[in-house]
Amino acid sequence: QVQLVEAGGGLVQAGGSLRLSCAASGRTFSTYTMGWFRQAPGKEREFVAAINWSGRSTSYADSVKGRFTISRDNAKNTGDLQMNSLKPEDTAIYYCAARFNTVFISIRAGEYDAWGQGTQVTVSS
Repeated sequence: QVQLVEAGGGLVQAGGSLRLSCAASGRTFSTYTMGWFRQAPGKEREFVAAINWSGRSTSYADSVKGRFTISRDNAKNTGDLQMNSLKPEDTAIYYCAARFNTVFISIRAGEYDAWGQGTQVTVSS
């Protein structure tokens, strides 16, 4: 059983930065894709960013391109989401997720196998 735990959320002013982290523990597969999703009140969960096993391929939602950067450290089973130039519309609960036994990126939430409990990001105007 694999568990994912997010950390690093908080309250920031518009234009500020936050770094979110995701730590995987327990049983892990040899390869997995890591993704980040977010959900604002009253809205559906949406894709934010993903990174493949090697870290050589990444994907970002259009709304965060140029502002967010995803990374991972496989030796530590951790991943980060660096968020810069934050906007009030970035306010949401952010979730990390893992898709097991693959080296390929997915942007579809339904294809991920494990999820963290989420961390709140609030951006004030």
